[in-house]
Amino acid sequence: MYNGTVFLHGTDTLAYTGSALSFLLEGLQKPVILTGSQISIFETRSDALSNFISSVILAGCNNIPEVCIFFANKLMRANRTTKISSSQFDAFHSPNYPLLAETGAKLVVNQSSLWESTKKSLQVQHSLNPNVILLVLYPTITAAVLNGFLNKSVAGVVMRTYGSGNMCSTCKEVINVLECAVSREVLIVNITQCLHGGISAGYETGEILYTIGVTPGYDMTVEAAFTKLCYVLGFPELSYQKRVNLMKENIRGELTKGENIHKEG
Repeated sequence: MYNGTVFLHGTDTLAYTGSALSFLLEGLQKPVILTGSQISIFETRSDALSNFISSVILAGCNNIPEVCIFFANKLMRANRTTKISSSQFDAFHSPNYPLLAETGAKLVVNQSSLWESTKKSLQVQHSLNPNVILLVLYPTITAAVLNGFLNKSVAGVVMRTYGSGNMCSTCKEVINVLECAVSREVLIVNITQCLHGGISAGYETGEILYTIGVTPGYDMTVEAAFTKLCYVLGFPELSYQKRVNLMKENIRGELTKGENIHKEG
């Protein structure tokens, strides 16, 4: 029997892997911690050893029943974490959720931020639907370009909009393309392009998206929204509406609904 698991992983897609595992491992009762380094372990100034040692200590000595990322003295919920630097040691950030733990002279675990333990047995989902795309809105996007993205093989879209979830309300042709895709049961999830905060339906330019059936992604990171959508679409037996409902549900601590956005970690 093991107290926990530590994965060593390259940093470029670390947040994607961590987010995916958080959804695939349902009923997790032990810590699964992913870590890596910005500098190779063979280099004198490497951060690899400190990240690895702290990860092992946290995985073996604490009841943390979720998938986490440890980097630069910070333990973060994996599906709340994103990479923010290609060169700094402090390369990962939890913009909308507090840290789970910090290591320094003392190891401090933030018990109130941990995901609640479950009595359910571990269930592993093995299928992710790869037919999901990331779409970033920009001022000159056209309906023709958008149509090129939304071909018949696309099952889901994570759409990154401006600010609190807005887009140009006068771009009628672009909106029509999105509405047509939703009518074909392409699941489109709206998240912000901003690092901090989430989306809000308070503006007319954002409200129009929900009028045509776009699903709110609240304050999910890009990595969490993408992998969760792949996960949800991996259940072919679910109806379209059940998939939509699942995307809006906080199933692994990946989102905060409404305006109650937690301060960063």
